[in-house]
Amino acid sequence: MARKSKKEQKAIISLLSVIIILGLSYIASNDAISNNHPIKQLVHIFSEDEGRQDSKQSPLQDSTPDETLARSVLTTTVIKQIGQKLEWNQAGAFIVNHNQTNLNPKVSSAPYIDIKTKEVSGEVVPTVANALLTKNTRQYKNREETGNGSTSWTPPGWHQLYDLSGDFDHAVDRGHLVAYSLIGNLRGFDPSASNPLNIATQTAWSNQANSEFSTGQNYYETIVRKGLDNNKIIRYRVTLIYDKNDIVARGRQIEAKSSDGSIEFNVFIPNVQKGLTINYETGQMTLTE
Repeated sequence: MARKSKKEQKAIISLLSVIIILGLSYIASNDAISNNHPIKQLVHIFSEDEGRQDSKQSPLQDSTPDETLARSVLTTTVIKQIGQKLEWNQAGAFIVNHNQTNLNPKVSSAPYIDIKTKEVSGEVVPTVANALLTKNTRQYKNREETGNGSTSWTPPGWHQLYDLSGDFDHAVDRGHLVAYSLIGNLRGFDPSASNPLNIATQTAWSNQANSEFSTGQNYYETIVRKGLDNNKIIRYRVTLIYDKNDIVARGRQIEAKSSDGSIEFNVFIPNVQKGLTINYETGQMTLTE
């Protein structure tokens, strides 16, 4: 059998490379293949958007709540408040109203934030944050530089657990309604982690998860951050959804729309985390694993 020339060998290698790339693309985009399939997970790891590398690394897919856990917070009262069709996004959260929102970003106004609250069991908790964001509200300095570093203050319903197994070693965060990075440069507003108007008890997964297969709040905040970096004007609303006398929200409805129409989403992120059972009336948490 004749030995192939170097030119022929290179051609074969190139053809095999094309076949492999096409195969990986097919696996990544094929909804018939479960996101939990090991090959698909491997494809996602290698195809992760390089633009996200400047933000905190995303937790592994094993930490993403499954649909059963995510739906556990969807009581009749919660669904009624969201009030629109919910579609499971296969990544821990729900798409609301086909990702469309009624926010109007084309308003004649300077950047602002408005937050509403309510009283539950003698505690004041935030309910809705409405904001108009621009590059001027974007905060690029770290918390220590702006005097908004660590704090001992905790929001209502705070019951921390540490040394958890999995990708998150603790149960809850001081979760901003509007992130420090999005609003931290707005004059006169307190973007710290001890502002009771803008902070609520939120699971670590719900707050931090940031990848296409694990869409916590940080994932959607990253979309807004990049929009502001590109000088877009964005209306932004975060609504905490409570059930009856809950002191801890069952989840957060997050909506955004840019004035040029290039950014628009409407999602519900459940306030859950694998391995935890939460009493939303008190904030008490117990391990389930």
